[in-house]
Amino acid sequence: MVVSPAVTTLSENSNEVFLDVAKLLLTYADNILRNPNEEKYRSIRIGNPTFSTKLLPIKGAVECLFEMGFEEAETHLVFPSSASVEQLKLVRESLAAERDQRLRGGPPVQSTPQAAVALSPECPAASGQSVTSPPSQPPSLESSMSFLVTLQSNFQHVMLYENPELQQKAQGCIPHQRLSSAAQQNLKKAKEADSECKLGMEDFLVLELLRWFKQDFFSWVDCLPCSRCRGPTKNTGSLSPNTDDLRWGAQRVENHFCQSCRLSTRFPRYNNAEKLLETRRGRCGEWANCFTLCCRALDLEARYIWDSTDHVWTEVYSTSQRRWLHCDSCENVCDKPLLYEVGWGKKLAYILAFSKDQVVDVTWRYSCKHPDILSRRTRVQEAWLLHTINGLNASRQELLSPDRKKELTERLLVELVEFISPKKPKPGELGGRDSGSLAWRIARGETKGPDPGTSVQDAGYVFTLRDKEKSDRLLHVCYSATKDQYCRVSSDSEVTPSWDQCVWRKESVFRKVESDWKMVYIARTEGSSLGRISWKFDFAPAGMTIKSVSIMARSQTFHSGKVCWLLQAGNTTTEFSGDGRMQSFQTLDGSSEFIVVAELSGGEGETSWQHSQLFRQSLKDTEESSFEILIHLQDA
Repeated sequence: MVVSPAVTTLSENSNEVFLDVAKLLLTYADNILRNPNEEKYRSIRIGNPTFSTKLLPIKGAVECLFEMGFEEAETHLVFPSSASVEQLKLVRESLAAERDQRLRGGPPVQSTPQAAVALSPECPAASGQSVTSPPSQPPSLESSMSFLVTLQSNFQHVMLYENPELQQKAQGCIPHQRLSSAAQQNLKKAKEADSECKLGMEDFLVLELLRWFKQDFFSWVDCLPCSRCRGPTKNTGSLSPNTDDLRWGAQRVENHFCQSCRLSTRFPRYNNAEKLLETRRGRCGEWANCFTLCCRALDLEARYIWDSTDHVWTEVYSTSQRRWLHCDSCENVCDKPLLYEVGWGKKLAYILAFSKDQVVDVTWRYSCKHPDILSRRTRVQEAWLLHTINGLNASRQELLSPDRKKELTERLLVELVEFISPKKPKPGELGGRDSGSLAWRIARGETKGPDPGTSVQDAGYVFTLRDKEKSDRLLHVCYSATKDQYCRVSSDSEVTPSWDQCVWRKESVFRKVESDWKMVYIARTEGSSLGRISWKFDFAPAGMTIKSVSIMARSQTFHSGKVCWLLQAGNTTTEFSGDGRMQSFQTLDGSSEFIVVAELSGGEGETSWQHSQLFRQSLKDTEESSFEILIHLQDA
């Protein structure tokens, strides 16, 4: 018999622990097998004392449940009706065989027992429980002290967001009424699209706040324009901070030097959210700092997220969904925690959440490659980190009420299960939970709901025909980089937001907004040598073929940058120009499908990724399309 991976992991615990946990897991499995139609046996409440004390802390226990077929569903683990009963039986048999062997005195699968605490290393520092054994010394005193300073400084910094006067100042900058009105309208639309919508007003307010913050309030700074000629500058190092800089937490001041004027423009990197309400500019540090304050000013429960690989963002707690939502104000994205590892290719190690009440190691929410993460967590030992975070939390929570402490503990239990939950993202899927409601996916612009016009496949989106388009024998789609939306002209000018929502495949590309120069375009991700994006069209399901295709695409290159546009149909590939002219292709006559591909490469120096651009357009140009496809069709 093949032993399941989860049972093998569980076997690493001591004999006594394994036997107790295996007995409980077998009970769960047998209840389902004996009572397949009883819903009560298909659900395990995460807050249940038996689960939270006897299973959750044990290495491999929850993994066994997932391997059986259980899935995370907010406050419960559920065995859905679609789950494989055969898979459940296989894991059950593996568990039973191992347990029987141990009861007979036979050797365990893993002969070397390990500590029966799954929170370290699988989910270290997330637990609110104390460590039973003294923590091991970290690799070096210098490393541990450096990490401790990071923990303490961030934990203290977030208390600034709780200042009532500062919150009031932030409220004066936020168009609360406008954002609330838009959120209310979107909540209404979501409930109309999904009758089982359980989302709350706060969920939609977060989305509106993200949009407003990025589009209207804050601006990104690479290099400031010259203060004299307004021309480009280059960051040539650091200048000494003055008294006012230091007052607002700017320990570092960048020297943005203009070669033409031979003049330096100072860029203090302020670390005080109050000052950032005035300057309204910076990089990810300034963005996350100010955005987290804005969340707290609207009474949204928020925490500041620090990533050891040099990025920061925010999490906001959703009361209706009973979980923390990833919010990156720089990107205007919500609830896409795999963005950094899967989308950006970051090699993550430590990601910590700081709020007024606690510190939590949330690294595991942002990764689907936990073994790789563990191999990179070498700055401090896990037991030391867990012990240190527990100490910080105990000190901060001394004055909290028993009810608040209980609430934090219950939330933490739900988080721990989420961390352990297996994540297998599909191409383009950056979310942490596949079971998000239709209403929530609609709210984030991930779908327009059930629609015969755009089918979602594992590889991406495919344009097919709606009834009107089939009748008119015409498909006409435009994309505006400025508006960041697709307009389906041939279907009553229906709009789909976001450049990547109608994409078949994408690789190492993103949408770049240059706030200083008021330009927008799609480029390669920084550090990548090749970027690729494609759109697919398939008319076979409608029983139609292509008569002619006309395409207009805009691309621009600088220095040695290259953009290659390709039209692929069957074994035929045709290269065409991205010069903004409408070009016709008769060679596709009789084909039922094709793919448009754009490849970005080349460029020079550190900014080579910017030297090949798609759809470059002024933010003021809201009328002109950046990309347009017109397809005339005929019966097959």
